[in-house]
Amino acid sequence: MKRALITGITGQDGSYLAEFLLNRGYEIHGFIRRSSTFNTDRIDHLYKDFHDPEARMYLHYGDLSVSQHMTGLLYDLQPEEIYHLGAQSHVRVSFDMPEYTGDITGLGTLRILEAIRKTGINTRFYQASSSEMFGAASPPQNEATSFDPQSPYAAAKVYSYYMVKNYRKAYDIFAANGILFNHESPRRGETFVTRKITRAATRIKLGLQEKLYLGNLEAKRDWGFAGDYVEAMWLILQQDKPDDYVIATGETHSVREFAEKVFQKLELDYQDYVEIDRRYFRPTEVDVLLGDSSKAREELGWEPKVGFDQLIDMMIEADLELAKKESILIDAGYAHVRNRIL
Repeated sequence: MKRALITGITGQDGSYLAEFLLNRGYEIHGFIRRSSTFNTDRIDHLYKDFHDPEARMYLHYGDLSVSQHMTGLLYDLQPEEIYHLGAQSHVRVSFDMPEYTGDITGLGTLRILEAIRKTGINTRFYQASSSEMFGAASPPQNEATSFDPQSPYAAAKVYSYYMVKNYRKAYDIFAANGILFNHESPRRGETFVTRKITRAATRIKLGLQEKLYLGNLEAKRDWGFAGDYVEAMWLILQQDKPDDYVIATGETHSVREFAEKVFQKLELDYQDYVEIDRRYFRPTEVDVLLGDSSKAREELGWEPKVGFDQLIDMMIEADLELAKKESILIDAGYAHVRNRIL
C-alpha cells in the first residue's frame, strides 16, 4: 500500500486528490492547520475513525510556517509521495496580505523541500504551481513561456517553482512542478469568481439574493474541472524522471461569458443582476491565461474529460440544491442557523 502525504487536503484539490488516491489503494495522510472551527467538510465523506480497521486516511495538525512540524512528520511517516497543495491561494487577498502569502505560499514549499533533504527519505514531491505565474506573458503559455507574475501570490509561486527545480538538480530529489491553469468544481471556495457566480445566480433564482458584485468581467481564463486535474498530479509523480508540466484545457473564456452562461442556464439575464465593484479589481490585472498542455498530453497521456459547459452545469446543479436547502430553512424560521447547517 503506497503512502501519500497531502498538504491542503481540506481544500478543493486536496479533497478530489484524496478520493482519487484512496480509490487506488493508497494510505492518505493530510497536513492541516489547527482551527477553532471544523473546516473538513470537503473530506468528511472520506473519513473513518482511526480505530476502524478500514481507515486509510489520517489527519495531522501542523503549520507550513513552522519547519519542525513537517520535518518530524516526514521522518515518522516516510511517505512515498508528497503532494504540496497547501497555500494562501487567493490572488486578490495576496495584495492585502503579501508578507503572509510569501511566507506560506513561497517559503512553505522551501520548508518541505528542506525537510525531504534533511530526513533523506525516498519520496516523490509534487508542487502545485500556478498559471498565475505567467501573468502578463502572451498566450498561449507553455513550459517554455517566461514568467511575468502580476501579484504577490504569483511571485511566491514563481519562487516555489524555482526552488523545486533547484532542489531537483542540487540534491537529486524527485521534485516536479504541475503548472495548473484554473480548475473549478462545486467544491470551489465561494470567494473564487466561478463559485461566487454560480452560488449567487442560484440564490437569485430562488429569490434569496438580489445582486451579484464582480470585478473585471473581461479577464479571460482557461477553466477546467478540478477532478480531472488531480489525475494529472498523480501522473506527474508516476514518471521515470521528474519534470514540469502545464495542465490546461486549451480554451479560454471571459468572466463575462462565464456569468452570462450561468444566468442563461437559469433562464435569467445576467445584465439585470451583475454590477461592477472596483474593489474587486486587482492592482495589476492578468488579462488572458490560455494553456498549451501538449507536453502533458503526449508524455503523461492526460487530457481533460469535463468541458466548459459541463463544468458549469455541474456547479449550477450543486449550488441550486444548496440554495433550495437554504430557502427551506428560511421558510421554516431558521434563517439565523442556515449558514452553520449549510
